Amino acid sequence: MIRLISDILDLFGNGILVYFIFLNFFYVLFIVLSVIGIIRHGALLKYITFKDMFNQPLVKPVSVIAPAFNEQNNIVENIRGLLALEYPVFEVVIVNDGSRDQTLERITQAFQLRKTKRVFRKVVVSKPIRGIYVSPIEPKLVVVDKVNGGSKADAMNAGLNVARYPLFCAIDCDSLIDRDALLKMARPFHEDPDRTVGVGGVVRIINDCVTKNGQVEKVRMPRNWLARFQIIEYMRSFLGSRLGLSKMNSLLIISGAFGMFRKDVAMECGGYDPTAIGEDMELVCRITRILHERKAKFRIQFVPDVVCWTEGPEQWKWLINQRNRWQRGLIQVIQFNSKVLFNHKYGATGMFALPFYLIFEMLSPLIELLGYLTLAFFIATKGLNTPFAIKFLLLAVVMGTLLSLSSIILEEYAEKRFPRLVDVVILFICGIVENLGYRQVIAFTRAKGFWDYYHGKNEWKSIPRVGFSKEQEKK
Repeated sequence: MIRLISDILDLFGNGILVYFIFLNFFYVLFIVLSVIGIIRHGALLKYITFKDMFNQPLVKPVSVIAPAFNEQNNIVENIRGLLALEYPVFEVVIVNDGSRDQTLERITQAFQLRKTKRVFRKVVVSKPIRGIYVSPIEPKLVVVDKVNGGSKADAMNAGLNVARYPLFCAIDCDSLIDRDALLKMARPFHEDPDRTVGVGGVVRIINDCVTKNGQVEKVRMPRNWLARFQIIEYMRSFLGSRLGLSKMNSLLIISGAFGMFRKDVAMECGGYDPTAIGEDMELVCRITRILHERKAKFRIQFVPDVVCWTEGPEQWKWLINQRNRWQRGLIQVIQFNSKVLFNHKYGATGMFALPFYLIFEMLSPLIELLGYLTLAFFIATKGLNTPFAIKFLLLAVVMGTLLSLSSIILEEYAEKRFPRLVDVVILFICGIVENLGYRQVIAFTRAKGFWDYYHGKNEWKSIPRVGFSKEQEKK
């Protein structure tokens, strides 16, 4: 019986090795495309002065929409940071999604809010709006107070209904962006206004960074090791993956923490889906699917030099909850768009992008765990398949480490966000050490996401935030 199981696992093992060969091939390809993209982007920036956009008469106004739920600790500081953004014409729409703390009260006190009778057209669905407030001291600020909708998507839809401008930037209220972020994000919309419908940027971990007036003043390495490992993951995901996918016209994810869209396209496609677990990817996939069905020419781009800073969970409980939700959201999006898979009518999206997310993103934790279990069985039965063990470790662990280290090098080449050599050394250590437990926990968490999703777990839990403004300014 053991012999039969061993033969079956040998067969599975060969399939797992082939899987990782293809997986690593694509990620190496993405790294190469990312390098080319960053070099070209750097060359382009030599001829562009973003400040000149202030003098351009046709620059499209932007509505910055930030949902807020129980954000009393950081809300005032974050709003000040958003109001200080450098852009010719923009508004900041804060959506108070039925907060149970002092979020609305603190905004009211800091900005002297006054309730208005502003009229708006309800195009996309959201819970009722209780009031719209403006500030006499900050004309760009609009605060929407609404009944809690139980999801970020519902709050975003309320903001979309109230927003006035043709472009909107979706941002988490507990995130910070650089002052020139809107200028950089809006550039593709002005260079190719007819085709560009969405633009994404880089998301970075802000834990232990020094902030002041809603801006990151000094980048510091987090003291918490979980936060450090997340830095590696984010580098690998954004510069090592999404930039490459963007170059292949296959980008299907614009992070909900920071992305810019044409408002008319998003509204025509129905806005955000309040039932979606991962509302950000769901919106991008739906826009892509609908525009393909209309036979419209469009582009969804990634800008590598614009950064959104967000706080990463520093406890296993909240990190596991976050990654489980991301996996459930991915499963749901692929299920919602199953007719697109391997369908040539949807171009690169149907023939490459969505199949890639299905095979090499959604299924990857199951395949990886199967590899570990196969290896464990051979060891437990004292029949270790040495060639399989070596090949699996090389493909799954060593190549994964090399890709992580390549992403670090790419990040330092592109932005040099960490000025101290010791910080870069720590990142290299994290890129190696994450394979000794962290990676396996994340794989198991994501694999459990299948069980949770197909057993009806669609809840969305917000992650507690430590806060990164006033406390860290004293450091």
